[in-house]
Amino acid sequence: MSKVRVRFAPSPTGPLHMGGVRTALFNYLFVKKLKGDFILRVEDTDQTRYVQGAEDYIIKALEWCNIQFDEGPHVGGDFGPYRQSERKAMYRQYADQLIKSGHAYYAFDTPDDLNAMRERMKAAGVASPQYDHISREHMQNSLALSEDEVVKRLNDGVPYVIRIKIPRNEEVKVNDQVRGWVVVNSNQLDDKVLFKSDGMPTYHLANVVDDYLMKITHVIRGEEWLPSAPLHVLLYKFLGWENEMPEFAHLPLILKPDGNGKLSKRDGDRLGFPVFPLNWTDPKTGESSSGYKERGFLAEAFVNLLALLGWNPGNNEELFSIEQLIELFSIERVGKAGAKFNYEKALWFNQQHIRLKKPEEFLTSFKSILGNNNITSNDEFVLKVIALLQEKTTFVSDFWEQGSYFFNKPKDYDQKVLRKKWKDTTPNDVENVINTWSELEDWSAEKIEAAYKNCAEQNSFNPGGYMQLLRTLITGKSAGPSLFETFEVIGKEEVTNRLQIALQSVEVNG
Repeated sequence: MSKVRVRFAPSPTGPLHMGGVRTALFNYLFVKKLKGDFILRVEDTDQTRYVQGAEDYIIKALEWCNIQFDEGPHVGGDFGPYRQSERKAMYRQYADQLIKSGHAYYAFDTPDDLNAMRERMKAAGVASPQYDHISREHMQNSLALSEDEVVKRLNDGVPYVIRIKIPRNEEVKVNDQVRGWVVVNSNQLDDKVLFKSDGMPTYHLANVVDDYLMKITHVIRGEEWLPSAPLHVLLYKFLGWENEMPEFAHLPLILKPDGNGKLSKRDGDRLGFPVFPLNWTDPKTGESSSGYKERGFLAEAFVNLLALLGWNPGNNEELFSIEQLIELFSIERVGKAGAKFNYEKALWFNQQHIRLKKPEEFLTSFKSILGNNNITSNDEFVLKVIALLQEKTTFVSDFWEQGSYFFNKPKDYDQKVLRKKWKDTTPNDVENVINTWSELEDWSAEKIEAAYKNCAEQNSFNPGGYMQLLRTLITGKSAGPSLFETFEVIGKEEVTNRLQIALQSVEVNG
């Protein structure tokens, strides 16, 4: 068996949608499991839609996701160039080959000719007019014109395109790895343009030629390309490459949260979540769109989320590293139905992957946040804070938002807790707790809790009734990580000092 080779072939017409990232990911997981090569090919034949910076964005987005290429415009390789615009010279020969073999033809039709054809067909009751085996007989092409007229027009430089000649009434079969056999009657297909008047190939010709020349063994792409697959099968046949035709797999769509249609940027804007991996600013309009990276998502969580949109591992497991995904992935477990996107689930994935990491992995980023808030602290203390907070945080930025009290005394207290929990006996009970804790030599969570319960027993108050109040007096917040572990990290001197300050403050305001 020849070496497995797959490609991700985006068009640089804007930022890479998360659906595109998922297509790249599935290609990557598939080929890495089989020890094959992963190629990036930039399909920029449509220069009118080219957007400055889009190619660089695509590469950076996939690098952030840890999706690595073996070949591409940024890494080189033996099958380049890897931009279709730089391969322009090689496509013409294949268009000419198709004309010589009778599988393609010159079409000189003007825009007015094409509009007139559509109007005639509509008037005849054709719902979807197209340039096909019926209409081509009445158009300005080398099938309907005399040979002399065709030669004259070519010599006179009359603009033309080259169209594929779709055969009449043939069954075209596509063996799709996700959907099984897809059979289409050729009468449903139109004579697509293969070569444009500007000298550039269309997607269809360039795509097939490049896949053949780059020895691509499997084409894994979005289901929006499934209607084009019969045309591509015919091109392989007409060019004599039927035995080298790759396996096809068309991936299901990523759907809106309500399942009603394909997920779009407009849905993200409306519902408040990104649909792009990185921030993007349109170079023409200046419009900015947010990305998952800048929103605070870990690359591992984003990749994990995408992997489970349309694929499942066959068990109830949901959390995977990219190495685990490579080991488990198979096209057979890709579903046919569209996968609904759930942003709440995306947040859950990020929370879970934060939990899975070591505190040291967040040290640099959290210390940067602390620096922005004019806080300096030793690494040992910061690591203890991270270890406590990462169990309940969704983003690294939450470390500061949820745990600033580790570094600053609270300036105010949750008044709901004070009103609910404060009693006439509270000041005296808290004073007893302060005295008990100040005498502790072993300031560990276990000893802090034991001493507190002993104090409660000796002074006849309910230990459970004061725990939320103590948290509020020491941190300013009514909820947070493990109570006594929090006190251990803050430290004995600081805890007792804060309780004394809070006691005086509450008495003054109470």
